[in-house]
Amino acid sequence: MRKLSNIYWLGVKELRSFFRDWVLLALVIYSFSIAVMAQAQSNSQELHNASIAIVDEDHSDLSWRIAGAFLPPYFKTPQYVEERDVDRLMNTGRYTFVIDIPPRFESDVLGGRKPALQVNVDATAMVQAGIGSSYAEQIISTEINKFVSRIEDVPPLAVTLSVRIAFNPNVTTAWFTAVMGIISSVNMLAIILAGAAVVREREHGTLDHLLVMPLTPFEIAMSKVWANAVVITIAVGLSLFFVVQRLLHIPIAGSIPLFMCGVMIYLFFSTAVGIFLATIARTMPQLGLLYILVAVPLNLLSGANTPLESMPPFLRTIMQVSPSTHFVAFAQAILYRGAGFDVVWPRFVAVGAIGGIFLFLALLRFRRVMAIAGP
Repeated sequence: MRKLSNIYWLGVKELRSFFRDWVLLALVIYSFSIAVMAQAQSNSQELHNASIAIVDEDHSDLSWRIAGAFLPPYFKTPQYVEERDVDRLMNTGRYTFVIDIPPRFESDVLGGRKPALQVNVDATAMVQAGIGSSYAEQIISTEINKFVSRIEDVPPLAVTLSVRIAFNPNVTTAWFTAVMGIISSVNMLAIILAGAAVVREREHGTLDHLLVMPLTPFEIAMSKVWANAVVITIAVGLSLFFVVQRLLHIPIAGSIPLFMCGVMIYLFFSTAVGIFLATIARTMPQLGLLYILVAVPLNLLSGANTPLESMPPFLRTIMQVSPSTHFVAFAQAILYRGAGFDVVWPRFVAVGAIGGIFLFLALLRFRRVMAIAGP
C-alpha cells in the first residue's frame, strides 16, 4: 500500500507539473483538436466542388443534358463560356475542367459517326484532375447512352454490376484521416510527454531530490506512466466526442469505451518507449531527435498511412512485433467496422504482452540510470 500511495502522489505531482507547463499543454490541445481537423479536411482524396465550364457549340438537347449532369457536390454549377476564351480561362486557373461540345454533336451521335468531344483539364489541381476526368468521362458516356437508348432499341446488359460500399458509403477521406490523426497523436504525445517528464526532472534538478527520498525507481517511473496515460486518455476521449463526432460530423460505428480500453493498454508501450528514450537523452533537443528516429517509422509502418498489404512481406512480418500495428488494426476494427471484444481481444493481448515486455525493459534501464545518478 505504501508503494501504491507513493506512485499515486508522485503521479499527482506529475499532473500538476504538466498543467503548469503551457507549452506541453498547448501541444496536447492542438494535437487532438486543430491538428485532427486539419488532417481530416486538408487531405481530401475525393472530388468536391470542382469548377467547370461548358463550351456549347451544338445547342442541342444532348448538349444541354450533358451540361445539366454535372451536379454538386462533385462539381460546381457549370458556367457557359465562349470557345475563344478557353485558353485564357485555363491559364488563369478560373476553371479546372472545360468541356467543348462541337457543332452537330447530337446529329453525329445519332448518325453513328463517333464525334470527338474535348475535355480540357487543369492538372495543377492534381487530385481533382485525376479523379474528375474519370468522373467526367463516366457522366458524359452515361448521358449519351441514355439519350441514344430513348431513340433506338438498345439490348439490355448481360450482367448487372451492383456495388455496395461498406463502412464508408460516400468514400469520404475525412472519415479515415480524422481517426488516424488521433492515433498518430497518441503515438507522438505518449512518447514525448513520458520522456519530457523524466528529462524535465533532470534539467530542473528535482530528480536529485527524488533520489534522496525513500522512493524506488519503479515508483518514480510508474507515476510518470499513469499520470501521462491519464492525460492522453482524457484527450483522446474528448477529441473523439467533440472534434470527430460534433465538429466534423463523422459517425463512429463501434464502442468508444472499448476503444478507450485499448488505448490505455497501448499507452503502457508508448510511455515505456518515452521513458526508455529519456534515459538515453540528456536534454529535450536530444529527446526530440531520438523521437524522430523511433516514432516516425512506427507511424509510417503501422498501417495508419499505408496498408500493410502494400508493404514487402518481410516488412509486414517485422511489423507484427510492433504494438503500433495492432493498435491501428483494432482501432480501425472498432471505430470503423463496429467490431466487439470477441473480435479484437487477440489484438488487445498482443499489445498488452509486447507492451509489458517494453515496459519491463524500460524500467530496468531506468533503474540502472537512477542507480548511477544516485548518491
